[in-house]
Amino acid sequence: MTSQPDLLYSEAEDDLRAAVRSLLADRCDAAAVLTRAESDTPYDPRLWASLATDMGLAGLLVPEKLGGQGATHREAAVVLEELGRSVAPAPYLTGAVVAAETLLGCDTEDAAVAELLGALAGGRTVVVLAAPLAAAPSAELSGAVRADGGSLSGRITGVADAAAAKVLLVPAEDGLYAVETGAPGVTIESLTPLDLTRPLATVTLDGAPGRRLAGSAAAPVRRGLLAGAGLLASEQLGLAEWCLEEVVRYTRDRKQFNRPVGSFQALKHRMAQLWLEVVSARAAARNAADALATGSEDAPLAVAVAQTYCSRVAVHAAEECVQLHGGIGMTWEHPAHLYLKRAKADSIALGAPGRHTEAVADLVGLPAPR
Repeated sequence: MTSQPDLLYSEAEDDLRAAVRSLLADRCDAAAVLTRAESDTPYDPRLWASLATDMGLAGLLVPEKLGGQGATHREAAVVLEELGRSVAPAPYLTGAVVAAETLLGCDTEDAAVAELLGALAGGRTVVVLAAPLAAAPSAELSGAVRADGGSLSGRITGVADAAAAKVLLVPAEDGLYAVETGAPGVTIESLTPLDLTRPLATVTLDGAPGRRLAGSAAAPVRRGLLAGAGLLASEQLGLAEWCLEEVVRYTRDRKQFNRPVGSFQALKHRMAQLWLEVVSARAAARNAADALATGSEDAPLAVAVAQTYCSRVAVHAAEECVQLHGGIGMTWEHPAHLYLKRAKADSIALGAPGRHTEAVADLVGLPAPR
């Protein structure tokens, strides 16, 4: 019998939220994000060190015996909500969630796997799965790279946060390999992404040396991508919440005809509709995080539902944020464009909404809409 999901936040989760929000307010405000997004290095190493090492957030999903915090996807979801609220340029989703879950899908008794998990959890290294950002949990990825006795060759495009990674987890024909980004035969070529706060790159391997971590990449990679898609919904929720709060604040303060523009009925209706969507997105995102945390057999369905809904809500919230700010919302000086770009990029990350809609239909035995 499936237990009822717990959609409420615990006291510990609220305390975690307060700590992360305080840090991001101090180190990652809108002005700082705008400045770094316009530079060649969007990542702030000091911010990542504070998040990953000082607060121990990189190891939330890693068991204590392997050097992590032994927390659950619920706590990681809270962190991602706050990172979404600030569009923080940090490799948390790709590293502390997708890569960590992929490694946990391997044999953790293996010394190489345990060592890499410990380094990831302690913030001593950044590990990223070498897969296109758009890859859905059901994607087949092993065909892009050939393995010849531990020597890897192939090309993977659209890999998020590859530039920040020290180690890549590479799905190949005969298993999952760990490849150091500084090894000979590894080339990382930066791409120009829509979302400047989450850089993309093409990874080219030409005889690169790798350590095999698993005899088959399919199950570990699916586990990593499923967790990533489920918790991406929490990032989208945090983004949508910020957009709604910013719109309410701006329309309350902005006056036309000696009245706050937020008092105009047409705008009230738009904000009320957006509030309803955000509340529903919170339920979907929390359900996905809880299902992953409890190991529910319904986790794939919960993740597909959350992605189907939260992707659209985040984009709508960001669009409303830009439009209801009027002229200032169209400028580069206001951070609204960063939220719109992150929302659009997130909407196709780890599977587009249409792909997840088809997954929902398959999981419940109903034909998908055409």
